[in-house]
Amino acid sequence: MITPTTHVRVARPSRDLAAAERFYVGGLGLAVLWRSTASEPGEHDLLMVGPRDGGWHFELTRDPAAPLDPTPTVDDLFVVYLGEPPDEALVERLVEAGGTRVASHNPYWDEYGVTVEDPDGYRLVLCSRTWG
Repeated sequence: MITPTTHVRVARPSRDLAAAERFYVGGLGLAVLWRSTASEPGEHDLLMVGPRDGGWHFELTRDPAAPLDPTPTVDDLFVVYLGEPPDEALVERLVEAGGTRVASHNPYWDEYGVTVEDPDGYRLVLCSRTWG
């Protein structure tokens, strides 16, 4: 049964786990929760990032034997509700960590936040609104 305390994992392929770590950990400020390197055929390199003791995390994967090329669309969004306008220093840190500031496909997100593509092309929205 899904409850408000159910933990959520979002898994995505990545071309470069080190670049993804620079963006999500060094840029956004998430923690590395787990890391492993494929040691046997069929296993994947993994990088799990998220807030410590949070209810969610990203699992970023790379299969060294058969890497997948990420195929994000302009509507594949990870939205973080900040409750205030995004700090420009945070946006600059994300860009310095390999992100690209972009106009959002949906103008709602430009009105209420800032959109930054991660190194794999997935979009992070720093939203000034609150959830709920």
